[in-house]
Amino acid sequence: MKLSEFYKEIDAIAPKALSDEYCEKYGAYDNSGILVNTGAEVKKALFSLDLSLSAVDEAIKTGADLIVTHHPAIYGKISEIQINAFQPLGEKLIKCIQNGISVIAMHLNLDGAKGGIDESLQEGISKACLGEKKRATIMHPLTEGGYGRAYEVSEIAFDDFVKNVEREFSTRKTLVYQNGVKKVRKVASFCGAGADESSVAFAVEQGAQVIVSSDFKHHVVALALEKGLAVIALTHYASENYGFEKFYKKIRQKVEATCVYHTDAMLI
Repeated sequence: MKLSEFYKEIDAIAPKALSDEYCEKYGAYDNSGILVNTGAEVKKALFSLDLSLSAVDEAIKTGADLIVTHHPAIYGKISEIQINAFQPLGEKLIKCIQNGISVIAMHLNLDGAKGGIDESLQEGISKACLGEKKRATIMHPLTEGGYGRAYEVSEIAFDDFVKNVEREFSTRKTLVYQNGVKKVRKVASFCGAGADESSVAFAVEQGAQVIVSSDFKHHVVALALEKGLAVIALTHYASENYGFEKFYKKIRQKVEATCVYHTDAMLI
């Protein structure tokens, strides 16, 4: 199938318009969409959270014509560093082009889409609490979906909560600040590196006991603890790979091309 046809199918689930809306409403920046178009027909697509060297090598080895990532391989403006074969990013991009592999990124649009990565983080946390996903209050709502959620969960002891979250998201690299919290009844979560001062304020306002995200800055952790919140920092990869794999499973049912999934296990 043509790259444009493939992109139409994934854009229907997580429209780039959501990324544009998020950037305009909340002052963000993104570079989602078709980033490399080699002109080749898409017979096989490899999905990977990142355009990692191992993902590129697997795509070449298995004959994939397309790599679909969550994180944009090209985030800022094109520079000589990015297209230099002797620099890490340039090496990967040039490998893709030389081997006829196109690249698509589904970033903020997939974070915020209905059933997207941020909502999937809530779904996984709800499962860790042995209950159903309940209606969430969204910090940054969009026309559909949004980013940042606070929601009730089935009450669970904090230690069990941590253990179950690690199991559900297949990670043991979790940073935990219990901060005296014994029971968890309400959680605020933000996929990826989305937790900042406003996220802490939102969590407190919504009555959460725990804030879950990744890549916390020191001052944000300190602020959360001062406000009485427990903090759970998953790896960035674990917090988003969970939802990205769900996205892949939806897409492989909709497109004519063969779809495979690549996991960078060292990042989980």
